[in-house]
Amino acid sequence: MSKSLWDFSVDLYACPGVADDCLQLQDDCGAEVCLLLAALWLERRGVAATLERVAQLERLASPWQAAVSTPLRQLRRAWKAAAAADAELAELRRQLASLELQAERILLQRLEAQAKAWPADAEDNSDWLQPLTRHASMAPDEKGRTALQRLRDAAGGPNQS
Repeated sequence: MSKSLWDFSVDLYACPGVADDCLQLQDDCGAEVCLLLAALWLERRGVAATLERVAQLERLASPWQAAVSTPLRQLRRAWKAAAAADAELAELRRQLASLELQAERILLQRLEAQAKAWPADAEDNSDWLQPLTRHASMAPDEKGRTALQRLRDAAGGPNQS
């Protein structure tokens, strides 16, 4: 039995360099980390990538990111400098980080539920990352493409559940 998207994501994120690559793609290209993790999970499971499936995941993730995850992340980052000198603010910032992680877990669970019925196709080595980064605002430069490849390598590539 393959891992849940959450368990896969936690394990992958703990690999050396993965967190840095995810955050680089988020900050430099506007990539949604949860979508990147879902893409890698789907590749590893051998699920065929179609534009409709990618669009379904984006339609699910975008409102959640805009209303929940991004505001939490922005506030946590905005408090970073002030929290260094204020223990109470530092505690609030830690709580924000915890909320941000909970929001990401909920989104990953929703993405997994959306993809649950999509069958694995052992013949298909679909590229889920390319269609997710097709938008001009997310088009990665050479550094970003290298980060995407490192993520794919760390995930173990397609069909290796």
